[in-house]
Amino acid sequence: MNIMSGAKRYRVAGMAAVAFLVFVLAFPAVGPKAGRSLIDQAETMLLVLPPIFLLLGLLDVWVPKKALMKYMGPKSGFTGPLIAFVLGSVAAGPLYGAFPVSAILMKKGASFTNVLIFIGAWSTTKIPMFLFEMHALGTRFALARLVIDIPGIILIAFALKVIIPAREVARLYAAAESTGTPEE
Repeated sequence: MNIMSGAKRYRVAGMAAVAFLVFVLAFPAVGPKAGRSLIDQAETMLLVLPPIFLLLGLLDVWVPKKALMKYMGPKSGFTGPLIAFVLGSVAAGPLYGAFPVSAILMKKGASFTNVLIFIGAWSTTKIPMFLFEMHALGTRFALARLVIDIPGIILIAFALKVIIPAREVARLYAAAESTGTPEE
């Protein structure tokens, strides 16, 4: 990667860094608190991401593309969305951890709809979150939210499959293919 493509790739991060600096200069009283928050978030990411990437490496090496395509590919039938939903629901970690996992699923041939269901399940139906809601907000609320979320995830996944142009989906799959690990 040359310097220009690197600068282009990280321009959003650069703009965020400049905005943060301007904010701290404009409001020096909150600078230390904002800096501490930034450091706390960085520490959290450094604790969460390495195990996710380790699991991704194992998934990439241990799960053959043929098997993943059979169970989560375009011709997987009802099995694919079910597996995607279960994988997303048992996942641990923040939502940004779902995207590298999604890239590996795409690289291995999971259908776009199943990838979207996986991301939707990761973001809204995680088992630890459900258990917390049952305790904090009541079983009735937790179950009602789950009953609404499950069809919502599926509906949104199928709607996005229809709305997003095929060339954009192909671009996403091409980007997932270039994640850097060798294929079997």
